[in-house]
Amino acid sequence: MRNTTKITAAVLAAGALTLGLTACGSDKGDTKAKASDPLVVAATPVPHAEVLNYIKKNLAKKAGLNLEVKEFTDYVQPNNATEDGSVDANYFQTVPYLEDFNKKNGTHLKSVATVHLEPLGLYSKKATKVDGIKKGGTIAVPNDADNESRALRFLAANGLITLKSGSEATATPQDIAKNPKDLTFKEVEAAQTPRSLQDVDAAVINGNYAIGADLSPAKDALVLESAKNNKYNNVLAVKEGNEDDPRVKKLAKLLTSPEVKKFIEDKYKGSVLPSF
Repeated sequence: MRNTTKITAAVLAAGALTLGLTACGSDKGDTKAKASDPLVVAATPVPHAEVLNYIKKNLAKKAGLNLEVKEFTDYVQPNNATEDGSVDANYFQTVPYLEDFNKKNGTHLKSVATVHLEPLGLYSKKATKVDGIKKGGTIAVPNDADNESRALRFLAANGLITLKSGSEATATPQDIAKNPKDLTFKEVEAAQTPRSLQDVDAAVINGNYAIGADLSPAKDALVLESAKNNKYNNVLAVKEGNEDDPRVKKLAKLLTSPEVKKFIEDKYKGSVLPSF
């Protein structure tokens, strides 16, 4: 009985050692596999997904990157998916929007590469110039805090309104000090601003949604946001802690490559501007 116990103990010990070695080997294998795992990136369709798909088709394989693009049509789900790990990264937003989203939602997202600028534009089917917008007219603006304040600053810079001093960073329609045309502001989801053109006198539209609605910012906007000293560049973002993921680093390098710069310039002809 004593011999049997010793043998059993020895077998168990050997088994434990084998399992331990297997586990160590498994850890190493998982680490290697991670570098070659697909990098799933959330993006809005235009121009972000188009840029990513260009990389996927033309540059990723040579760089050793297995890239998957997951499209979203709003500004909330991509960040939530990045935070909960449903996707590995996202490419659709500006740093001010990201920072505001983190603050309001308790997320932990971080920019890892600055890629391009989409100039905000004022569009209209009823006016051909800014001062042609009629008195008492309605202007649609994005309803999320960051894009709304940006839109109102843009309108103020073009003489349509004046904002209360000190309110610019977080401006809402309630912060309008002067409104000489007695304009009304219709707050709608950013993605819906192009559709709102049918019902309003003008709309402030983000560049990606304008392009997605077959508008040419460089040609169709009554006026475009200036690119000079603009903080609203679009970035590649990840959940904090994933900045050093080798797959993310590869994508960041490709997004800021000469090939992507040329693709953006050739395809969007001034409606999207490389920021690198």
